[in-house]
Amino acid sequence: MIPNILSIAGSDPSGGAGIQADLKAISANGGYGMAALTGLTAQNTCGVSGIHMVPPAFITAQIQAVFEDIRVDAVKIGMLGDAAVIAAVAQALDGCACPIVLDPVMVAKSGDRLLAAQAVAALRDHLIPRATVITPNLPEAADLLSCPEAQDRAQMEEQAAALLELGSGLVLLKGGHLGGCDSPDLLMSANRGIWLEGPRHATRNSHGTGCSLSSALATALVLSEDAEQAVRSAKSYVSNAIAGADRLCVGQGHGPLDHFWKFRNS
Repeated sequence: MIPNILSIAGSDPSGGAGIQADLKAISANGGYGMAALTGLTAQNTCGVSGIHMVPPAFITAQIQAVFEDIRVDAVKIGMLGDAAVIAAVAQALDGCACPIVLDPVMVAKSGDRLLAAQAVAALRDHLIPRATVITPNLPEAADLLSCPEAQDRAQMEEQAAALLELGSGLVLLKGGHLGGCDSPDLLMSANRGIWLEGPRHATRNSHGTGCSLSSALATALVLSEDAEQAVRSAKSYVSNAIAGADRLCVGQGHGPLDHFWKFRNS
């Protein structure tokens, strides 16, 4: 069975992040990608110059149209923008029984804020408790917990445990911001924390890493019977996509991943 994955996120016209990255990652990992747009951005590899949010009622209409006609095997949630959009998505997913992967997109790679500061509480209250797994990086975790950003693995463990208390089934806390030669992630469940090690690739082309990981994970959760294995598969995919990114020549800033690296290597 080819899983049907619905991404609820914003658009990146440069193709590196957002819905565009989601559809590439879903397809590369064996799924059929669908999309409900929450917002339009004017951005490229150098930064975001404008954001136009889709009206909440129309976001709801997009999600309902998909669910009324198509079997949805998993949902990935990305950029939401403000509290009204968060409320609309939460309501549209009420009763959804499939896995939900929530990537709490707050700040773009360029540093531009993509979630209003006053909407963080709405994200904590309305969507995180519905999520099968949330995938924050260290700045996003600090934002969600209203605390300083983790500086080492011990602090990552503390923050992952605190994030788990917000109500999601699992927390995948991404440690790429720690620096150093490695890029460690921490998968936290109610029973234990599992460190997932990975190399740090020397490249500027890492635009859309979080979008791609969460979309690959949503697909892998359907195809794998084991959540840990699904996370490992998604992390491996993204690591290889970053490793192959320098083959692309896209933009002058933070370029995109090579989502289809495996096909170029075949």
